Amino acid sequence: MDEVERVARRVADAGRAITDQLARTGPLVGRASSPDGAVEVVTAPGGPPLEVRISRAALSMGADGLAAEILRVAERAAAAAGAVAERALAGVAEPGGLVEAGIPVADRRDDEDFGDGSYLRGTR
Repeated sequence: MDEVERVARRVADAGRAITDQLARTGPLVGRASSPDGAVEVVTAPGGPPLEVRISRAALSMGADGLAAEILRVAERAAAAAGAVAERALAGVAEPGGLVEAGIPVADRRDDEDFGDGSYLRGTR
């Protein structure tokens, strides 16, 4: 088996592992709402909103204000969906693979690679 076949097999195996994991976890969605609860958005990772709920109170924001609030909440819902997907698929896919598949993952600072327990931040 040559290198190309080995890589193709690894990709196929990873795809099956992701499919199996998604079958176990069910749909991956993120939810967010405005601070006052007037706007709620549900979205899947890397996709458009699945649901947008607007209360009657939200209509008093005016068209521009409401549109801006929907976009803010949708952005937070998308980030939440990416985090849900990342947690659900952590054992079968690396964050780079999720990004390549169109699933946004949470931005991390480089120093978060080692968790919160860094000895540099500890008390002396």
